Amino acid sequence: MKKYVILASLAGALCFTAHAGNTNKVAEATEVAAPAKARAYKVDVASSNLKWHAKKVTGEHLGSIGLQSGEMTVNGSKIVGGTFVIDMGSITCSDIKDDQYNAKLVGHLKSDDFFSVEKHPTATFKISSVKPVAKAEAGKPNATITGDLTIKGITNQVTFPATVSVKNGVASAKADVTIDRTKYDVRYRSNSFFDNLGDKAIYDDFVVSLDVTAKQ
Repeated sequence: MKKYVILASLAGALCFTAHAGNTNKVAEATEVAAPAKARAYKVDVASSNLKWHAKKVTGEHLGSIGLQSGEMTVNGSKIVGGTFVIDMGSITCSDIKDDQYNAKLVGHLKSDDFFSVEKHPTATFKISSVKPVAKAEAGKPNATITGDLTIKGITNQVTFPATVSVKNGVASAKADVTIDRTKYDVRYRSNSFFDNLGDKAIYDDFVVSLDVTAKQ
């Protein structure tokens, strides 16, 4: 009888030991490295710039517009998001050298025919996704950015190729973004809404070339 009791005790001890060992393994298996925490990098407004380029049947106009504020969301070595506020009142024209004509064009761009700056002094862009481009060539866009662009209180999704990087505490993004102005109720001299404009027509699409830098 004692022999059976001793054997039973030994078996129980072995089972307990085996169970304890499995518990440790389960605990070890559930211990995973914590994901890297995303950080907000503040946009350096002074060293960032946006340039616009619009065309019409008889020519084109060029200029710039300033960022009021913004930030990029960085996770590790990747840009994963961001929000930017554009100062619509800062719009300028760089191709017209005559001061009076230049001021007339800029004033027109700020009017209700175009961007209604008095009513809508800022525009915004909020990144919703940044997808890497596989095997991107050096000097070529290495990401596809998608986000919500709001102009005149109207929001539309835009997607564009960009060259992005995060290095030594500095995040940067460069891109050429094509925008259809009519989607933001900017219809002045648009062939999409008015007939018989002839050489007075202004094309719907314009391009904003951005070069934005953000720092920790």
